[in-house]
Amino acid sequence: MCCSPRLLPGLALVAGLATVATLIGRAVPVVGAPVFALVVGGLVGLARRSAVDEDGVFGPGLAVTRQRVLGLAIVLLGLGLPFGAVLTVGRQTAVVLVGTVVAGAIAAVVVGRMLALDRESATLVAVGTTICGASAIAAATAVIKPDRERVAYALGTIFVFNVLAVLIFPPLGRLLGMSEQAFGLWAGTAINDTSSVLAAGAIFGPAAAQFAVIVKLVRSLLIVPMCVGLHLGRRGRAGSGQSGAELDGNRAAWRVVPLFVVLFVAASVIAGFGLVPEAWSEPLGAVSAWLIAAVLAAIGTSLSWQRIRTAGMRPLVFGGAIGLVLAVSCLALQQVTGWL
Repeated sequence: MCCSPRLLPGLALVAGLATVATLIGRAVPVVGAPVFALVVGGLVGLARRSAVDEDGVFGPGLAVTRQRVLGLAIVLLGLGLPFGAVLTVGRQTAVVLVGTVVAGAIAAVVVGRMLALDRESATLVAVGTTICGASAIAAATAVIKPDRERVAYALGTIFVFNVLAVLIFPPLGRLLGMSEQAFGLWAGTAINDTSSVLAAGAIFGPAAAQFAVIVKLVRSLLIVPMCVGLHLGRRGRAGSGQSGAELDGNRAAWRVVPLFVVLFVAASVIAGFGLVPEAWSEPLGAVSAWLIAAVLAAIGTSLSWQRIRTAGMRPLVFGGAIGLVLAVSCLALQQVTGWL
């Protein structure tokens, strides 16, 4: 099927859209390529609805992109996370990172129930806010297969608070008298996407930007346990509907974990052993980011804006509440552990 001529128009379309979004994202890093990819895909979907539908000329290629490209992008991310740097920074920041994520997870459960938010929207916004923005949403999408409109709303929510964080964090950090390293830890822990972490750090100072990005990469490793947990939860809910049947009791244990998660960990270990040439790091990261943009562009073409509007303000309120908890709990933990 991968060589079918029917796929070529759709694949060519998402390749073009991802390239355009990547170029615009480099020019406006605070917004980033993922959001632009979703927007340009949505505009194409509005303009050529019949062509991008499942039976349209672009449909088969778009469907393959949405279903199969995410895993490859996530594996390539692992090649940019060598375990050496991760372990060093991880030891220094573990209490703050883990404590902040736990606080965010508790807030997600409490606020999600208060707002009566649907499970898929709550999951996507929560992982995007607490872990690593668009990359975490992409990974969660590969596991739980949510409605496309919910993916779009989650990305939009993440985008709004990324922009606010870039504008608010640096002046607040100066008001609090933070050192560059302390601010880097705060930004890397409490801001979502890497582009916004880097932008906020660069505004504060060069040392803050460097440390913030390293902290952010360490935080990105939480994609692995996140995906495993979502996968186990999804299987558990599917099994609970089977009267008296065992849930794949005789399956090998490794099959519980999604393959792309296993490959992600393997890629990170390979990078940690220095088997990935340093000159490859930037190109591999660029390819991974481009693939994620391609997937989001494909998702964008299928959006129904009416359904997004009907979701209302609850996901946005939910994301704002979690973001606030992350920012405040990180500051509190930094105070306790001597970073402030």
